[in-house]
Amino acid sequence: MKPVHILAAMIAVITWGVNFVVIKIGLQGLPPVLFTASRFVFAAFPLVFFIPRPQTAWKWIIAYGMFQFAFQFTLLFCGMKLGFPAGLASLVMQLQAFFTMGLAVLMLGEKKPQLMQVLGALIALSGMALVGMHIEAQATMLGFLLVVAGSICWSIANIVTKKIGVVNPLAMVVWGSAIASPPLMIASLLLEGSDAWLNAYAQLNWTSVAAIVYQSYPNTLLGFGIWSWLMRKYPAATVAPFTLLVPVVGMLSASVILDEPLFWWKICAGLLVLGGLVCNQFGQRLWVWLKPAPSN
Repeated sequence: MKPVHILAAMIAVITWGVNFVVIKIGLQGLPPVLFTASRFVFAAFPLVFFIPRPQTAWKWIIAYGMFQFAFQFTLLFCGMKLGFPAGLASLVMQLQAFFTMGLAVLMLGEKKPQLMQVLGALIALSGMALVGMHIEAQATMLGFLLVVAGSICWSIANIVTKKIGVVNPLAMVVWGSAIASPPLMIASLLLEGSDAWLNAYAQLNWTSVAAIVYQSYPNTLLGFGIWSWLMRKYPAATVAPFTLLVPVVGMLSASVILDEPLFWWKICAGLLVLGGLVCNQFGQRLWVWLKPAPSN
């Protein structure tokens, strides 16, 4: 990847890492599905009236909006509402990198990952296994499973993004947000009820407003705009692993802002995931460099 594209990926990664803290704070005053819906309503409107629809089939726009936004974040927010910590959620969501690589081979015919990419995936997955071994409370385990399901939705959205082809990434995010908004509002009304809406309105404060604004603009429009652009420009196996840096930002920010303890196993899990990313991105080049030259 070119340096400017790596920088763009890092901007998205940092924005998303801090976002898990923002989610945890926002959920203190908002029910999860309504919080999700509010995010995409503000991301879509009024921009959807000024930005032309992406030049692709409606089925891809609908699939993108539902998997990238509606399904992924409803599952994530509900998992965190059930008590799954923000730092760990940022780590578990990165399973999408490996789901994406597998789906890209099966559904798009991309070349199979190289040995070092597979090794990197195994190293990172061992970090995820370490997280699973230390989850004890039943509600937190359900939260863990919901976050894993959210990561699967993200990986499906990555495949949809590649199927869409070259379109304006901002238009894709805005129109995807518009598609996601109505079913999310309906789901919130059916699942959480009108009383939850009235309570959220009565308790609305600047913290909740700031959480929605961060979710809607830097996190959704900027972060996913960059991500959609990079996913179309490079193979999935090259781009997807960058999100493995999200938990590093997520766990550090959760520790500083939310006082989430950094237990030894969290640190080890983070290091394993980071090591998997390094192996995925640079392992093959390092192997070639260290491999002894053939003797004449």
